[in-house]
Amino acid sequence: MHHESTITEITHARPGGYRELILIAWPLVLSSGTQSLQHVVDRILLNWFSQDAMAASLPAGILFWSVLSLPFGTLMYVNAFVAQYEGAGRQDRVLAAIWQGVYFALITGFLLMLLAPFSWDLFRWIGHGDSLAVLEAEYFFWLMLGMPAALLSAVLSTFYSGRGQTNVVLWVNGSGVLVNIVLDVILIFGWGQIPALGMAGAAMATSVASVYATIVYAVLLSLPRVSAAYGTWKNWKFDLDLSSRLLKFGFPSGLQMFLDVAGFTVFMFVIGWIGTRELAASNLAFNLNTLAFIPVHGIGIAVSTLVGQRIGEGKPDIAEKSVWRGFTLAGGYMLFCGLVYIGLPDLLIAPYGIKAKDPAEFAATRDLVIVLLRFVAFYSFCDAMAIIFGAAIRAAGDTRFSLMVTVGCSALLLVLPTFLTWKFYGPDLYLCWIFCCIYVIGMGVCYWARFRQGKWKQMSVIEPEAQEAATQANPHLTTT
Repeated sequence: MHHESTITEITHARPGGYRELILIAWPLVLSSGTQSLQHVVDRILLNWFSQDAMAASLPAGILFWSVLSLPFGTLMYVNAFVAQYEGAGRQDRVLAAIWQGVYFALITGFLLMLLAPFSWDLFRWIGHGDSLAVLEAEYFFWLMLGMPAALLSAVLSTFYSGRGQTNVVLWVNGSGVLVNIVLDVILIFGWGQIPALGMAGAAMATSVASVYATIVYAVLLSLPRVSAAYGTWKNWKFDLDLSSRLLKFGFPSGLQMFLDVAGFTVFMFVIGWIGTRELAASNLAFNLNTLAFIPVHGIGIAVSTLVGQRIGEGKPDIAEKSVWRGFTLAGGYMLFCGLVYIGLPDLLIAPYGIKAKDPAEFAATRDLVIVLLRFVAFYSFCDAMAIIFGAAIRAAGDTRFSLMVTVGCSALLLVLPTFLTWKFYGPDLYLCWIFCCIYVIGMGVCYWARFRQGKWKQMSVIEPEAQEAATQANPHLTTT
């Protein structure tokens, strides 16, 4: 029986073309852009509150993402299941996959939330200065309390991103960012009877915004038209086989994300040992890097959705065209951002210094940021390679290779050289950033080479019987 994919129904565009990709990607790019804006606004407001608060927010935020990344990366792989089931015309399995993700999110979210009371001991052990450690622990504590909501909103969003209804993701995430920013202003600086909560207020705002997004997605999935078409409340039962396959393919993806973030966390803590000014400068440089990274990440999710649906349909050659078009857009955007980082750094840095309490201190930090942005510009193109080609092969099911690349590059090109430099050579900010560049370039080249090899075209994550019709249509497709 002929099945027209959701992507085709939504876009009415030629499969594998730029129009199809752009129509799926632009809501994700805008959604990712609003997330980027949220991070920028958070750091600006915290910098206005105090430079120490802004400096503390990055290591604490990265540590939170290190803890979150393993279950988050595993759950976001539900997107591949949704896309492949939708492509194969198995709508009855789409919500079943979502429900397995919900169970995993609830269990892991509440277990990890139990780490919150140990925040102060953890940051004292890490060894940053006492004043910085207190701020880091305060921020981390309130973020951890929002862990279950952060995971639930992520898995529920895959129902829309995996099927190509990315405009829904845009509106939910965009309104969530607005909630976050409004609460940031109120809770960081105080308003009326609400006292100024500083670091705690910024983290509270983020956690409340996650709760908001979870509630909105849950309401949308409960609407009669969704329930009638996909059986929202009929497919809620625990499915051992489906959960096992989610862990088989999703866990390596989650572990890859964890090791990637953990390696970056170690990198930032070494920078913190060098000095607060160096940490603040690195924080600002990476924060500005999100202006390029996060929108390209949105294109990566779109590529992942297109690859998943085409694999489900048994059309990997069309998927390949979408990937190359995605890389053309992402690489071009990264090159443009790199030129801005080099040519107009003061334009980007200026908002952070508007209300800086110590202009002389900020001026010294600014000088460091200008140099660090040149490093960012240098590795940006390879960052696009890692994001797009990595998303493509993982969407097909090639998650083990992705894990091996991350382990190798993170350990050998970033963490070990950075730590040994600090330990035996001495604190050198620029040398640490050289290793960061080598790490990103290495990741990009490895993912590009694996994509060109083409093994991902013979992969699938859904059941053989669900893939049977697609396999008959394209005999080159097999399951792993």
